[in-house]
Amino acid sequence: MSVKAKKHLGQHFLTDESIAEKIADSLSLKDYKHVLEIGPGMGVLTKYLLKKDITTHVIEIDTESVEYLKANYLNLADRVIEQDFLKYDITQVFGEQPFAIIGNYPYNISSQIVFKTLEMRDQIPEFSGMFQKEVAQRICSKEGSKVYGILSVLTQAFYDAEYLFTVPPSVFNPPPKVDSGVLLLTRKENYTLPCDETLFFKVVKQGFQQRRKTLRNSLKTFNLSDNLKANVIFGKRPEQLSVEEFITLAQLIENDTQE
Repeated sequence: MSVKAKKHLGQHFLTDESIAEKIADSLSLKDYKHVLEIGPGMGVLTKYLLKKDITTHVIEIDTESVEYLKANYLNLADRVIEQDFLKYDITQVFGEQPFAIIGNYPYNISSQIVFKTLEMRDQIPEFSGMFQKEVAQRICSKEGSKVYGILSVLTQAFYDAEYLFTVPPSVFNPPPKVDSGVLLLTRKENYTLPCDETLFFKVVKQGFQQRRKTLRNSLKTFNLSDNLKANVIFGKRPEQLSVEEFITLAQLIENDTQE
């Protein structure tokens, strides 16, 4: 029995065992006892996680894959969660315990998986896995890069992002039309921002929505004082600002609205 890849679920099954093992080995396994694999498919990555000194859970939306996993990985059967990760309250499984996330993520929802991870950052010290190469590069890119954007800044505010290696289409069934990239996110030791975090998210998103404009123009809706708008930082475009400068920007706006 094997599982047929379903286009509407964005399924491309990894067939290279050495790459699967390499992805599994990217986790440090420090400071947590549980790992959640998203979209395990037929378990090519799962088998290497099960060899490690950690409790592996998998979450899978495809009923056919769920049946395959339960039939072929008997020691995993009671830890197969048949749910949509984006819609499921994972605290029903882990409570408040920390856990890592890993997976060969469906390309069509990979950014949403990262955003949900950011929402749960208090519980997720590590995140590893495979994305479309361009998305992995965007998450890890620094200021000044053409692909640097919302996903880059918000992720790197809380996690150190490292691009690990590139994976060619030929090691998948069916092969995707693009290269893939594997990355590792390691939560920062101090991941609490010295500014209002809701405001920070809003500033980053609004700044990049009009990325060709200076921040003085793209952030007009914040009704900033003339004195603040004269600050040199507002004459820059969003892709010129580092994560630290975006935090400073949020602090400036926060203080300006309180005056």
